Amino acid sequence: MKEVRMMKLPTAITLCEVGLRDGLQNEATILNTQSKITLTKEMIAAGLTVIELGSFMNPKAVPQMADTDALFFHFSEVKNVELRALVANKKGVERAVNCGCRKIKLNVSASLGHNLANINMTPEESIARFAESVELAEKSGIEVSGSISMPFGSPWEGSISLDAIQSIIDAYLKVGVREISLSDASGMAVPNQVYTMCKHLQERYSDVKWWLHFHNTRGMAMANILAGMQAGITHFDSSLGGLGGCPFVPGAAGNVASEDVIHMLDEMNISTGIDLVQIISSAKKLQDWVGHETDSYVLKAGRSKDLIK
Repeated sequence: MKEVRMMKLPTAITLCEVGLRDGLQNEATILNTQSKITLTKEMIAAGLTVIELGSFMNPKAVPQMADTDALFFHFSEVKNVELRALVANKKGVERAVNCGCRKIKLNVSASLGHNLANINMTPEESIARFAESVELAEKSGIEVSGSISMPFGSPWEGSISLDAIQSIIDAYLKVGVREISLSDASGMAVPNQVYTMCKHLQERYSDVKWWLHFHNTRGMAMANILAGMQAGITHFDSSLGGLGGCPFVPGAAGNVASEDVIHMLDEMNISTGIDLVQIISSAKKLQDWVGHETDSYVLKAGRSKDLIK
């Protein structure tokens, strides 16, 4: 009989909840500030330690995020929870400074077509602006992380070269950013690709803290998370109810649902420190508020444990 090898998996992982930003920015319904405050309080009570509250974008372009400043003002006294926001430029950093935000995330796409559609710049033009944003943030005591969209594939170019990805990573490192997220906004990633890329990048850039962000456009997000864990990644993004998507990607579905990820990890005895029952309750509430069903399996079927009488 052949020896059975056990899967090499972490004993604990960290989740960042991105529903308030990446989820709600794609919704026609604009939640009021008090509703967002309620959800944030519930998520903190459930044990989430990293939450993306919103983004500092032009309110005319992204009205769903117009109250991000107010959210950071409200939670300015919160300790032991990382509350972060997406920024596009120096002006966004200035808003972060003024409202007490302590963690921001820059973003550039590895896809030329996507970067042009998203922020009307080439990746090179985006990278050239990193320095002034990072300098202002660090001068103001704000931590900076970076994100790379579509490293696993793009509807515009198809496959993305490893050289293109590494040039962006090098640009981040050059300006002092050593926390980087790989974001599968196109939903084109597959598990063996995720595993191979993550192993390579961790070996090449051993001082970088890596995050993975998967959209569930083709039902691959959970498999990709598993591949990422096998490669040694322990930090992942997810979204309440699976809300989200990308307005520039044809047919893009939402992010992987937080409750689905937590449920899988609970069943695998991998610790998240998050109360799944509370998260399910919050996800149901959010689903009611946006006024439609979301792409969440657990909201439809319940926990496996609920079947056992």
